[in-house]
Amino acid sequence: MSPELGTGLAIQASQIVPAGCTDPLDAEPALQLFPTFHEETFLSMSEIVNALNGIIWSPALIYLCLGTGLYFSLRTRFMQVRGLGEMIRLMFSNKASAAGVSSFQALAMSLSGRVGTGNIAGVATAITFGGPGAVFWMWMVAFLGASTAYVESTLAQIYKEKDDNGQYRGGPAYYIEKCMGQKWYAWIFAVATVLATGLLLPGVQANSIASGLANAWGVDSAVSAAVMVLLLGFIVFGGVKRIALFAEIVVPFMALAYILVALVIVLLNIDQVPGMIALIFKSAFGLEAAFGSVLGMAVQWGVKRGVYSNEAGQGTGPHPAAAAEVDHPAEQGYVQAFSVYIDTGRSA
Repeated sequence: MSPELGTGLAIQASQIVPAGCTDPLDAEPALQLFPTFHEETFLSMSEIVNALNGIIWSPALIYLCLGTGLYFSLRTRFMQVRGLGEMIRLMFSNKASAAGVSSFQALAMSLSGRVGTGNIAGVATAITFGGPGAVFWMWMVAFLGASTAYVESTLAQIYKEKDDNGQYRGGPAYYIEKCMGQKWYAWIFAVATVLATGLLLPGVQANSIASGLANAWGVDSAVSAAVMVLLLGFIVFGGVKRIALFAEIVVPFMALAYILVALVIVLLNIDQVPGMIALIFKSAFGLEAAFGSVLGMAVQWGVKRGVYSNEAGQGTGPHPAAAAEVDHPAEQGYVQAFSVYIDTGRSA
């Protein structure tokens, strides 16, 4: 806003607001005629976020996610199908050591970050904007994404290192620098990961918890935030070992409870299941008249919510995978590929 324009608005406002007005409420109708600085800032930030979202989640990237999964599936000869039994066997075969966690603990840590609002609100959002066919594309991105998770987690195992405490550390930033030789890009990924996993992704979960407690029992958001910070601080500052131990105990109960609730809902509506499945497949390919016009939206929202839910190819899964103690790097790759099935199976 220019100084001249600001002065002009101030003069006009002084003419509209009654003389001697001391109560802000008396002047509120007049002041509402002019946008405030905060409203202008908010609109600008909203436009910036929407513009970035349009670039990041452009159709090109959406189909690239599917194409990458298909490429890795072909190169691995669809290991997500051939190796299903091996995934389950390896999940419990490797034990923890002084340097690393067990395969199951690494799996539990990765699932602990995937179980959340993305499994419920994410699916509802996909269906709202993409129609029932979005569920099919969530299944598809999970099936193809399992091979992506296998590759990225195996690479994390190959290029992992030991820190000053003698414990394993690794992830995409490590193999981007060592394998691709692009240290600058590794730094960009590392900074983006810290911001995303340290602030943005947990913020969505924390906000959902605080909102749920406030709506259900009237718990003040500040109280919810304080309790969450104390509990998470006790776990996180204990290091990867304490995180793994906590996840190993809690995550199986979370998953079982979620699956049991979903099964009860399905059984209570068992007569609707055949029609539901038929509607999902018809609308996924535009065969259902009511959803034929949103075929592209079904693909886009299915892939978006699928990646957000199962995190295959997102770069977060390789971090716990690198911390596992295994005999061969591919073993943890198999285990992490199975985590995509677990997460998307619960969501859909």
